[in-house]
Amino acid sequence: MVNMKPGKRKPGWLKVRAFGGKRFERTDRLLTEHRLSTVCRDANCPNRGECFQAGTATFLLMGPRCTRNCRFCDIPTGQPGPLDPEEPQRVAEAAAMLQLDHIVVTSVTRDDLDDGGVSHFAATVMAIRKKLPNSSIEILTPDFQNVTGAVEIIVACRPDVFNHNVETVPRLYPHVRSGAKLETSLELLRQVAEKSSILTKSGLMVGLGETSDELCHLFSDLAHSGVSILTIGQYLAPSSDHYPVVEYVHPEQFVEMARLAREAGIKTVVSGPLVRSSYKAGEYINAQI
Repeated sequence: MVNMKPGKRKPGWLKVRAFGGKRFERTDRLLTEHRLSTVCRDANCPNRGECFQAGTATFLLMGPRCTRNCRFCDIPTGQPGPLDPEEPQRVAEAAAMLQLDHIVVTSVTRDDLDDGGVSHFAATVMAIRKKLPNSSIEILTPDFQNVTGAVEIIVACRPDVFNHNVETVPRLYPHVRSGAKLETSLELLRQVAEKSSILTKSGLMVGLGETSDELCHLFSDLAHSGVSILTIGQYLAPSSDHYPVVEYVHPEQFVEMARLAREAGIKTVVSGPLVRSSYKAGEYINAQI
């Protein structure tokens, strides 16, 4: 990959559609009324307008503060409050009102909790199942710090997709994702894949200074960990205080990365500048569920 100077103006292929429209306003209002957080708003996702206009959102549990301080993320770091036991039911009600066929639920990282919040995920999955028994459910989780029993709880609640993002290549973890370890993430994905029929999924960002060789090694590691769906998108720094963009990767390079990931053994690869882990998630699992 060709490196560009940090701070270089965004290329034209990174332009996004403006927010607005009646369905956008309805989705935004419904989420506010149900006192629900979404990664769309809290992490300032570039696809928020498109997704809200389509009547979809990625629910953010246990927020809005995270116990880790990853340099790529726009979610505030701090001491979180206690869990809201009514949140799973509110998420289920909102998903039903939006008539979602595929529901994505993620969370901030809660290292302050004994189980990392995995039981809260399970409660949310079960609440959604009761409201929308025919819809598919995807959970995008933190690593739970390899807490004992986490995988068993995930398997028991039976989401259709288990998603855990590795985010970047291991060399960059100390600079980008200092509170995590790639080995922990790969082991979590591997155990879920081995102990269940749940589809396993992961995602990563490019443009942080990774090399093609490092990406190929990571693709192989993910395939050996049982990952069947991978998303690859351009990293966009939320502010000048975050980790800088080292490179704006050309769309043709995303096509090549998808080819290499499939050659490594990953069945479905969604790769493009504005691809995010939960972007159009339902479209990419219909053929596999």
